[in-house]
Amino acid sequence: MHNAIYMKIKNHLLEGVNFLSSPNYNDRPVDIKISLIVIHSISLPPTIFGNDYVENFFLNNLPETKIKYLNDIKDMRVSSHIYIKRSGDIIQFVPFNKRAWHAGKSSFENKQDCNDYSIGIELEGCEDIAFENIQYIKLSEIVNCLIDNYENLNVDRIVSHSDIAPGRKADPGPLFDWKRLKTMIKYN
Repeated sequence: MHNAIYMKIKNHLLEGVNFLSSPNYNDRPVDIKISLIVIHSISLPPTIFGNDYVENFFLNNLPETKIKYLNDIKDMRVSSHIYIKRSGDIIQFVPFNKRAWHAGKSSFENKQDCNDYSIGIELEGCEDIAFENIQYIKLSEIVNCLIDNYENLNVDRIVSHSDIAPGRKADPGPLFDWKRLKTMIKYN
């Protein structure tokens, strides 16, 4: 695993990771197993990195600002389970056993509403800027840990937001290196 530090999950939270509890989740439907990982990218405003707007967005705390884009999305209720910043810092917003509101209208293999059965991982980035090396390292560590802990997850059950919401979403975009990620997953 490329000299990775093995991550652990306890009570559906990554141990040793900053947890900021988002209100943007609910319970998964009864008898639904976690069986998909969805990779996203986000930057607020788009293409601007290194601020705390994403964290505030997932916590429903975006401030009133002169930035029109942020004001336009201020009242949306969204959160992923995990956010990996360009620095490699990891923040968890929703426990894995809960239904985070990350995928929106979506389907995979003709099964609707991916939020019901997926874990959403956001990378700080956008479709037309390459991701950082440390983001691939942290993402692969998290994915390996998730596969270890949730029996219905495997390397073939990792998709992009654009895969489950084609035409509506484009993230993480063409610069995301899927081949590289797959070589870093121990179950490939």
